[in-house]
Amino acid sequence: MPPIKVHLDTDIGGDIDDLCALAMLLGWDGVEVVGVTTAADDRGRRAGYARRALSMAGRADVPVAAGVDVSTGCFRSEPTYPSERDYWQEPVPPLPGPADRALSLLAANIAAGAIVAAIGPYTNLAALEVREPGILGGAQLVLMGTTVVPPRQGYPAWGPADDYNVQLDANAAELVLACSDPLLVPLGPCLEAAVCRADLPALRTSGALARLVARQVSAFDDQWRNADHWGVSSAGLPDDMVNFLYDPLACAAAVGWTGVAVNPLRLSWGRDADGQLREWQDPAGKLFRVVTSVDGPEFRTVWLNAVRSV
Repeated sequence: MPPIKVHLDTDIGGDIDDLCALAMLLGWDGVEVVGVTTAADDRGRRAGYARRALSMAGRADVPVAAGVDVSTGCFRSEPTYPSERDYWQEPVPPLPGPADRALSLLAANIAAGAIVAAIGPYTNLAALEVREPGILGGAQLVLMGTTVVPPRQGYPAWGPADDYNVQLDANAAELVLACSDPLLVPLGPCLEAAVCRADLPALRTSGALARLVARQVSAFDDQWRNADHWGVSSAGLPDDMVNFLYDPLACAAAVGWTGVAVNPLRLSWGRDADGQLREWQDPAGKLFRVVTSVDGPEFRTVWLNAVRSV
């Protein structure tokens, strides 16, 4: 069978789950990463990170392009970044470029039949739809975001305010939801998949990219100490959890991993008094395919094995 082609639209360089997702896709049997575009970029900083990660995996051939920049004012807040020395070991050269180059890369891969896994704010997708009206209607699109499936008991009780991908550019999210037919991977099920301290030895004895993942997991643990908070207060999570694997789970759903349940749900959406976008189930709403549950422990094993194989 031909490989599953995946285009990754990512805000790599902030939370570590974007790097975890890219590494997993590169190691997933039967998947070919055909392009990477960066969302909410800052003069090519995120694109530089993506290029570095791909080079470490021996995949410098994968095209990378910086998408819509934070200087455009599209975003609710300006993203921040952790220390490059702590997370990347050394400064990483940026890869700046006009956002139109990223939109053209997206359009070309959509036309070639690639699945677009959008694991950052949806700004690039919205900009592409404005440039080429109707293109998203025919795209194979997977979106990490929305809160239409609430967290189960035993996991953090997060809601719309915690939905970073949607709220950072709610205008883009509204447009993309309205004009596309995506698979939605909501925040709730994603909280059941986590990378843990116990995963570090296996990552540290694997390839260069897996070792970089280990470095960032460890640095993230030192910075945020999620095990002392979510690991203790959430009965469903391992005591040594470091971070949630939101984006890797969305990418696994994109390539057909069977450990998620996908169901049809009719949804509506609108703004609250604070300007945040909220989504809810509505019999009169638009029909979407939605990930409603996940085998979290199994996914942790699947993710780790894929990253170790890069």
